[in-house]
Amino acid sequence: MPEKLHPLTEADVADGKKVVANPEYIVWRQTDRLLRGWITGTLSEEVLGLVVGLDTSAEVWQALLDAFSQESQEREFYLQQQLSLYRKGNTPLVDYIRTFKLLCDDLAAIGKLIDDRKMASICFRGIQTRPLFLYPSALFTRKNGVLFCTMKSAQAQTATHENQQPQKVSYHSQAKTLEKISHEYEAVIGIETHVQLSTLTKAFCSCPYLYGSQPNTCVCPICMGLPGALPVFNSKVIEFAVKVGLALNCNLSMNSKFDRKQYFYPDLPKGYQISQFDIPIATGGFIDLDLPMEFGGGHRRFGITRVHMEEDAGKLLHSGNESYSQEIPYSLLHLTHYYGISVDLNRAGVPLLEVVSEPDIRSGIEAAEYAAELQRLVRYLGVSNGNMQEGSLRCDVNVSVRPIGQSEFGTKVEVKNMNSFSAMNRAIDFEISRQVLLHRQGQVDQIVQETRLWEEGAQKTVTMRKKEGLADYRYFPEPDLPEVILTKEYVDNIRDTLPELPEIKRRRYEKIGLSMQDVLFLANDVNVADFFDAAVEKGADVKLAANWIMSDIAAYLKNEKLSINEIKLTPQELAELISSIKGGTISGKIGKEILFELISKGGTVKALIEEKDLVQASYIVDPAEIEKMIDKVLADNPKQLQQYRGGKTKLQGFFAGQVMKESKGKANPGLLNKILSEKLNAKS
Repeated sequence: MPEKLHPLTEADVADGKKVVANPEYIVWRQTDRLLRGWITGTLSEEVLGLVVGLDTSAEVWQALLDAFSQESQEREFYLQQQLSLYRKGNTPLVDYIRTFKLLCDDLAAIGKLIDDRKMASICFRGIQTRPLFLYPSALFTRKNGVLFCTMKSAQAQTATHENQQPQKVSYHSQAKTLEKISHEYEAVIGIETHVQLSTLTKAFCSCPYLYGSQPNTCVCPICMGLPGALPVFNSKVIEFAVKVGLALNCNLSMNSKFDRKQYFYPDLPKGYQISQFDIPIATGGFIDLDLPMEFGGGHRRFGITRVHMEEDAGKLLHSGNESYSQEIPYSLLHLTHYYGISVDLNRAGVPLLEVVSEPDIRSGIEAAEYAAELQRLVRYLGVSNGNMQEGSLRCDVNVSVRPIGQSEFGTKVEVKNMNSFSAMNRAIDFEISRQVLLHRQGQVDQIVQETRLWEEGAQKTVTMRKKEGLADYRYFPEPDLPEVILTKEYVDNIRDTLPELPEIKRRRYEKIGLSMQDVLFLANDVNVADFFDAAVEKGADVKLAANWIMSDIAAYLKNEKLSINEIKLTPQELAELISSIKGGTISGKIGKEILFELISKGGTVKALIEEKDLVQASYIVDPAEIEKMIDKVLADNPKQLQQYRGGKTKLQGFFAGQVMKESKGKANPGLLNKILSEKLNAKS
């Protein structure tokens, strides 16, 4: 029997014959209930569920110790990860410190006390781009292993800064966790990208595929896998595959074949997937790209292992017709009806290209840029829309970590469920950090070959299932399809139809004098690049055309959520507008007014000038007329004139603005400033 933690409930009277309630127990019971109330009053609803039914404060405390104070590797790792990845961002400083404190306290509660210097370093590092001099009064002290922060002064100093200057951080700069990793390790990353091809029909039947269609409305016996239905290959898939192979600088297989990839899952009606195994359509290529300027820029080349053709599977739906994003354990497949999950086979049989990279990628940023370049490439080629939100471009990432200088790869982990490039960046950086932490703690054996899911809400990866090896798929040649035989003439004809690809376009833009920032912006979207090229071909100044597209036109497109192909402005009219401004026919201010008219309603520059009597916008180049307006402005503003001649020379801008207002924007700016300067500095 365990030792009693409280006085006996009953006590003998003096003669030993009568039993009465023990007064000490009554006092203890009252005190214990009060203490138990204090403890449970501090618990959240989730934690409170752990102690329901426990009678004494000692039992409650022991239950909490068992739940939260055990030095489990999983909890320690989770807290360490949360602490290292926590960033202030736009969070108010006090809230950031409060959350940081809770994380440190949780670590202290399981016996993992953080050194004061290290704790301060992590805290200020999480502030990131905020100037550190704004936080001079963040004082760290400890009481019984718990972190306390005095932030009153810092709060007062930063309130205005935080309220009036909200931080704007691009997705590229939100999770640069690799900068926090020791130089002792390097990441090795490879990416498998599934590109959904934009063919009119599916790969092996005549069914169309329309994204967003009602479930099971784009199906037939072939893509449903019904007995006796035989596949008929869509030749357009080969054409698109050859295009991608050539664009990726691959070696084409003139004789390739299809194989059956055997596995069981509810969204695979045939019980196998038609794919390519040992003889893919293309191998041994590479892709070139330029990293963004905010990450130091630079040119990178990533190898391509292979490109192969295959068909897509269907997808699982919740009862609410939403895509089911997580795979179901094999042992629970028979319960899918119970859980309200159904199968939509609209996507089954849609043609895919799987592009497998070499393990040349070293960070989340590089991975995101690689995937973005691949998206640009397929859009330039016109073989896919590349929309990640529609599943037209899906990336599975293999991540491993090894000590610097080690030639052998570490155990690779596959990461899935990333529906944007920023999510890919964050997921990879998290997984790298997770594996590095296990290396540092001497727990490399806990890095196992598995598939993990990226949870966007929790900002972490979680185990989904053990990774299947190639042997599990039992590949064998597809008996119902012939070999794929290419001829040199066929390949050459396709090669001749290839457009100017992103890398070639970027190099051309550099040669005509555009900055790398301009180059990356214009070449990012094939439609924007085509618009720019057409405007330059019509005679537009290169730099001015780039500026107009990147500023006013881009702002309009973003605000109206349109693509450049959806506006009514033509490249020819943009060139005419730039020519009119550059030649002095109209001012830049009037040019902007005309631009937005052209974008929204169309028309021509010449017609708008005549229709709206924009001859008034033509520059006044008569010196006498401009001088007359200047004299009037100076006469109307004697006080400002006196201040200017007293030394406040910045008032020249004020006078120039008044003259432009007087001329209704028609005065030639160069001539105006020349005459105005002479008038202002003339000796009275």
